[in-house]
Amino acid sequence: MPDDRGDAKVLPLWEHVIELANLLRTWVYTFILASMAFMVIPADLSFLKDPLAFYNPLVSVILLTLKNRLLPSNVQLIAGSFTAPIELYVIASVVLGFAVSLPLLAFKVYRFVDPALKPSERQSVYPFTAAFSLLFVAGVLFGFLILLPFIVIGTLIFLPVVGAAPFVNIEDFYTLVFFTLLTTGFAFTLPVFVVLLVKFQIIGTSGITKRRVWVWVGTYILTAVITPDGGPIADVALFIPIIILLEGSLLVARRYEKRHPLPEKKREHEALKCRFCNGVIDPEGVFCGLCGKSRL
Repeated sequence: MPDDRGDAKVLPLWEHVIELANLLRTWVYTFILASMAFMVIPADLSFLKDPLAFYNPLVSVILLTLKNRLLPSNVQLIAGSFTAPIELYVIASVVLGFAVSLPLLAFKVYRFVDPALKPSERQSVYPFTAAFSLLFVAGVLFGFLILLPFIVIGTLIFLPVVGAAPFVNIEDFYTLVFFTLLTTGFAFTLPVFVVLLVKFQIIGTSGITKRRVWVWVGTYILTAVITPDGGPIADVALFIPIIILLEGSLLVARRYEKRHPLPEKKREHEALKCRFCNGVIDPEGVFCGLCGKSRL
């Protein structure tokens, strides 16, 4: 894909697919090597005294750290099936390998789309990537340090109520942990997309503030989906920081609106007719409510 847009050549779709596959090849190799490293690299060097003896790989230390941090000492993990420990060993290594290789994947995707970006859009890539990465890490830490303890405690307190013994299926526990950490991390990145959409003049902040109640309701539903086993306390614990981040993103987005106001804003407020079906359009909306086509 050439960089000179004046002489840009339109490539067939299949050639774009081949180009993307070539760029992702390095990431695939890195992802595989990182996953294997978590499987085989020992957690300490004590195995050098007896190389033939069994040693704990790096993934084992990470899993045991999650268990010791989140589960009370009286709760025991049990294998639901004979192969459950092996499956968890492989899946956890793959998830950790993907997490480690994620920055390289983002860089390769950026290399693929970079020739098609305008100079103003290219300038937004690095702040967007930095903000996305920092908020994702903050979301994962929040999920591990605050949200997961709420979920685990909120679930375990019902064991004596129903007369159940404190035994937890190992697959259920780690699936809950990985699912919560990933979804919380991505939920924290929502403000980045809000700022980006406002900066590129796709949406306006006034449209969000007018519908603030519905935005808050939708955010709470999102937190309830992310924390299915944590009860209302965990939902509120995640809802509050996301709302704070969202309101903060609106403040940042308004600065872009003042710096780059919407073109022909006055004309848009005067002419509110869809050019396709002549239907009435909300001044802050992008799509016609009648035919669904964009008015831009």
